[in-house]
Amino acid sequence: MRVLRLATASPVLLSLPGAALAHGAGAAHPPALAEAWTLSPAVLLPFALLAALYAAGLARLWSQAGRGHGVGVAGALAFWAGMAAMALAAIWPLDAFGAWSLAAHMAQHMLLLAVVPPLVLAGKPFAVAAYALPRRWSGALHRALHRPLARASGWLATAAIAHSAVMWAWHLPAALEAVLANEALHHLMHASFLLAGLWFWAAAWRRLRDPATGAGGGVVALLAVMMQMGFLGALLTFAPRALYPVYAVRAPQLGLDALADQQLAGILMWVPSCIPYLVGALWLLRQGLRRIERRTPLAGGPR
Repeated sequence: MRVLRLATASPVLLSLPGAALAHGAGAAHPPALAEAWTLSPAVLLPFALLAALYAAGLARLWSQAGRGHGVGVAGALAFWAGMAAMALAAIWPLDAFGAWSLAAHMAQHMLLLAVVPPLVLAGKPFAVAAYALPRRWSGALHRALHRPLARASGWLATAAIAHSAVMWAWHLPAALEAVLANEALHHLMHASFLLAGLWFWAAAWRRLRDPATGAGGGVVALLAVMMQMGFLGALLTFAPRALYPVYAVRAPQLGLDALADQQLAGILMWVPSCIPYLVGALWLLRQGLRRIERRTPLAGGPR
């Protein structure tokens, strides 16, 4: 009875049984795991282009400078791990199941915000991809993009606000319902998650290289964003009722109780998704302290 009341309260849900769903559920039933692919050109083409440019650029860079020069082996592996996480979020299987389960949708969002950006940035994608382009093209791109990107990465507070705003705005029940009814809006949401994540993590890492501010600003920003994410996760976990009418109808078709699905989504946001921010803050703090230690002479002379 409760599910029926939720369904009749939402015009999007009224079309579920008889019409094709806009996102991820073209049929009236969730897909099997082997069929949970999102093969949209809007996702596949940028993904394939970035992977191809990075692979070609890395091969050329290491053939000229030697393996591990320019970008280390660990950095290159981190980039490919980030691409694998992006594929899990946007291609298979989370994007398809995210239309039916809030927990799957939340896992997808957290990968795009908290996991993919730091891993991809660790591989220096812009510098490596430039080696795959003709020198004239890479030079033109560098002149066009270097200054605005460097300026944007200096706005750590703005990046942190944008990061938190994107996270809160897209998790409003009305926003998620609109996304599930509109494919273009769905792609826009994922692009905003990824871009906000890249901006924030790039700004946080820059604080380590900035001699005027050091790592402190990055540590504070990472912990602040982590607390925002944990607070939203706690709200979802301890809510006494299902907050998303669309998932109250869809989650049971996966065999999930709607409230349990929401609680799992909240726990995913509250605990695992906060780990990258905590690890990033500890790493920045460690590197900042090591830099201070190198610059501060010891009372007993050199070590």
